[in-house]
Amino acid sequence: MNKRNLSLIILGLFVGAAIGGVLGNLLGWVLPEGVVKAFFLTSMSLDLGGLAGNELGVIILDLKIITLKFGLSINLNFTSIIGLTSAYYILRYFR
Repeated sequence: MNKRNLSLIILGLFVGAAIGGVLGNLLGWVLPEGVVKAFFLTSMSLDLGGLAGNELGVIILDLKIITLKFGLSINLNFTSIIGLTSAYYILRYFR
């Protein structure tokens, strides 16, 4: 049985979420103001700063000689979640 590479799965899910996010922004341009537009454009932001307990969105590692800042932010809206699930089913279909 041929096992799928983990990096290919992560890349596929990332591409699905990115395509869904772009489609959501395009829908935001097309739709008139209202509840439906707010539903498609409302997003939830997840970042590393929330895990570390600071408000900057980054994790700061101060080594006294050099300061390293690590940051990752993910914005999820309804269409990006649809893109994630579509990519998941496409990846399951082609295994």
